[in-house]
Amino acid sequence: MICSGLLGRSILASRSPWLHEQEARAQGMTLRYELFDFDDRGWDDAALGEVLTDLAARGFAGLNVTYPFKQAILPLLDELAEGAQMVGAVNTVAMRDSRLIGHNTDMSGFRDSFRAGLPGAAVDRVLQLGAGGAGAAVANALLSLGTGSLEIADIDPGRSAALTAGLRQRYGADRVGARVPGDTSTDGVDGIVNTTPLGMAAHPEPPVETAKLRPEQWVADIVYFPLETQLLRAARAKGCRTLDGSGMVIAQAAAAFEIITGLVADRERMQRSFLAALS
Repeated sequence: MICSGLLGRSILASRSPWLHEQEARAQGMTLRYELFDFDDRGWDDAALGEVLTDLAARGFAGLNVTYPFKQAILPLLDELAEGAQMVGAVNTVAMRDSRLIGHNTDMSGFRDSFRAGLPGAAVDRVLQLGAGGAGAAVANALLSLGTGSLEIADIDPGRSAALTAGLRQRYGADRVGARVPGDTSTDGVDGIVNTTPLGMAAHPEPPVETAKLRPEQWVADIVYFPLETQLLRAARAKGCRTLDGSGMVIAQAAAAFEIITGLVADRERMQRSFLAALS
C-alpha cells in the first residue's frame, strides 16, 4: 500500500484524498491519502519539520503541501526539483530513501488550465491577488504565457516585494510590479487572477470590488471549493469570461500523483472523479 497525504490548514473539505485514491484504485493499487490539517489537529506551524520527519519514518511515499506551508517547507527539504527552484514554493514532496525532494506542479497546472479554459485571452496587463506559494506559481505561469505587465497585490507588502523582486530578475523589471497593500483596483487590466484563500467556504467574500468589473475582462480563481466562488459568479453576471479552479487542481494533482506513486495518471479519468466528488 502507498501512503501519502496533504499538509495544510483548513483542508478538511479537500477533494485530494478522493482524487488520488480513486486514480490508484483504477490502476489496481491501494493508496491511503490522509489529511494533516494543522487547525483540526491543534498543531503549531513550528511542528511542520517534526511532522515531515515522522511521516518519512512511517514510510510515506510523498505528500502534497498547501496553505500556509508552500514556502515555509523549503528549508526543511533535502533537494528542490527545477520547477520548485523556479517558483520558490513547493506543493509536492517525494520521500525517497530518507530524502525529501520538493516539487511544484502548481505552475504547469495553472498554465495548462489557462490555455485550455481561456484561449486567446488578452494578457497585456494582469492583476494578480496574492503573493504566497500558489501566487508564486501562478505568477510564473502568467509571465511564461506572455503577460506584458503583471501587477501583484497582497496584504503583506514584504511578501509581494519579495515575489516581485524574484520575478523581475527572471522575466525583466518592466514586466512585474507590486501594488501597495489595499490597492485592488481592476481599472485598466485585461484580467484578474485570485490566488488568495478568499472565496473558499470559510472566507467567501470576493477579493476585489466586483461592481467595477467590465465585460471585456476575464477573471480566474484558483479556489475550487466551492467551484463557483462569489468572485466568479459576479464576473459571469457582468459578462466576463471566467476560469474556475478545477482545471488547475486536476492538472497539478495528476502531476503530483505521478511524482508520489511513479504511475502515469489518466487526467481525463481524474477529471471525471473530481466532478463526481463535487456532485
